[in-house]
This record gives sequence, C-alpha cells and structure tokens, in this order.
Amino acid sequence: MLLTLMLTSKGMAGIPRASQVILAGTLVSFDLPLEGVLLIIGVDELMDMARTTVNLVGNCLATAVVARWEGVFPPTGTTPSEP
Repeated sequence: MLLTLMLTSKGMAGIPRASQVILAGTLVSFDLPLEGVLLIIGVDELMDMARTTVNLVGNCLATAVVARWEGVFPPTGTTPSEP
C-alpha cells in the first residue's frame, strides 16, 4: 500500500486537495472503507498549505543548488561576472 501511495502521489503537492482523491482511489483499490477520508477533510486544508510550502521551498532550493553547480549562480559575497 505504501508503494502504491508513493507512486500515485507524485506531483500532487501543487494541486489543491489532490491528496483526498489519491487516498480515496488507493483505499478503493485495496478494498478498504472510504469513511477514513472523511476524518481528515477538516485538517487537510492546513496540511495542504504545509505540503505546498515544503514543495515550493524544495523547488527553490534545488534550483539554487543546480545553478551554483553549473556556475550560473555566484558564490555568496561576490558580484556576477560580465558575460
């Protein structure tokens, strides 16, 4: 079940309330009751904002790391060189 959730949840952080759809689909595929999804609807909005924030920070950090690695982003305390 964990593997199924990991595969189906790729890219869901940018889509509001996508976790409910993915969770419901996974529960149905494993013949589990859907009532559990109703329990998390109230807190899912807060969790959704946290997931989106973590996704945004991770994307920004990855962009900065790749830019520094490629030599496009100058080290701290220096000015960009002229092309």
